[in-house]
Amino acid sequence: MPKGSPELKSERREEIVNACEKLYQTMSFKEITIKEIGNEVSFTRTSIYNYFQTKEEIFLALLKREYELWIASLKKAVEQRETMTKDEFADMLARSLEERAQLLKILSMNHYDMETGSRPEHLAEFKVVFGEALRTVRSALDCVTPPMTDEAKLGFLYSFFPFLFGIYPYTYVTAKQREAMEKAHLNYVFMSIYELTYNCVKQLLRSETEE
Repeated sequence: MPKGSPELKSERREEIVNACEKLYQTMSFKEITIKEIGNEVSFTRTSIYNYFQTKEEIFLALLKREYELWIASLKKAVEQRETMTKDEFADMLARSLEERAQLLKILSMNHYDMETGSRPEHLAEFKVVFGEALRTVRSALDCVTPPMTDEAKLGFLYSFFPFLFGIYPYTYVTAKQREAMEKAHLNYVFMSIYELTYNCVKQLLRSETEE
């Protein structure tokens, strides 16, 4: 394969993102550096800068990939049915996010840093995929029976997507956080991604369809 070919560039970008993803399993966003990522790839660390200038751009590429996987899952689920009750829609959406814990983790912790630390062209690429996610959920709402008004669908989207940022912190807690809540006598009811999302979507659908 010739040096600098589109295939090689794509493979190296993917390897960089994979390395970042691997480190993110055991390290925090703050701990991960370009140097750490460079230790995980098969080429020199300086070559990373030919593709990404900051770790924020690498994380944004990882988030973009997570959105793409979620979109594909949603489209597949919607294609399998012509109509959905509110319960079925809530179940479908909750199950799709249950598989994307990493998407929710990145959204909850590092989204602002990633966007501000990325060049405009990288941010634009990400926004294209984010827009596709909005359109995919909007399309799924078209299947809900009884039918929702366009205003109700828009209201759902502008409530649901901000809600995504809070799912992970409410469903994944560290031992330190759990101990602190116990000491504070905070009788917090722990819920799974599925449970939290399902209940929230049901409430949003109810509020957007009530007259």
